[in-house]
Amino acid sequence: MKASDIMTSPVITAGPATPVSDIAALLFKNHISAVPIVDQGKLVGIVSEGDLLLRKEIGTDRPERAGSWWLRLFAEDRSAVEYVKSHARLARDVMARDVVSVAPDTPMAEIAALLAARGIKRVPVLRDGALVGIVSRANLVQAMALAEHPAQRVHPSGDDAIRGRLLTELERHSWWRPTRSSVVVKEGVVHYWGWIDSEDERDAARVAAENISGVHGVDDRRRLYQPLPMA
Repeated sequence: MKASDIMTSPVITAGPATPVSDIAALLFKNHISAVPIVDQGKLVGIVSEGDLLLRKEIGTDRPERAGSWWLRLFAEDRSAVEYVKSHARLARDVMARDVVSVAPDTPMAEIAALLAARGIKRVPVLRDGALVGIVSRANLVQAMALAEHPAQRVHPSGDDAIRGRLLTELERHSWWRPTRSSVVVKEGVVHYWGWIDSEDERDAARVAAENISGVHGVDDRRRLYQPLPMA
């Protein structure tokens, strides 16, 4: 399998001038952990949950300093950098700029090795410089859950064709939210992962899959989103 087989697409993005508060709202509303930052069609950075942990708005901008004062005296002074991270109002000031990416045909094994080596949770997928998807650790875990021995694989091209036809049908409807759900097809069985807002969405996705020729089963593992109670 390769990046294009498991990536989440399309991708929710923001611009360099997007307010940090809007970035946080995007993460919360769409149940995602990072937002790629795109400028004039080019990927220029990414803002993740980790970039928003130490913020003035929630009183976490002054973490405890570990170690003796004399050790800190000779340590690198990152107070200016930390101040920008915790107080900046725009995405361009808090985003990570050194973003590693992969191509749609990058093998899944290479992606897993890259995530492990870099200690990152996701990697954007670029085609000719344009952002076409994102592969996260969750996508890899989903694929692993459906993995089988190579000798047991049956009609992989048929599964690819089924997935393509199903995605074409799903993307025609407003109840399908590709940023919240992913689809994997194995031996004619459609597997859904992610989040839904209602059981009606689950039923609609099942019916869509059942109407695709070659599908002989649907396994929907998506969880029903429960909003946080108002204080």
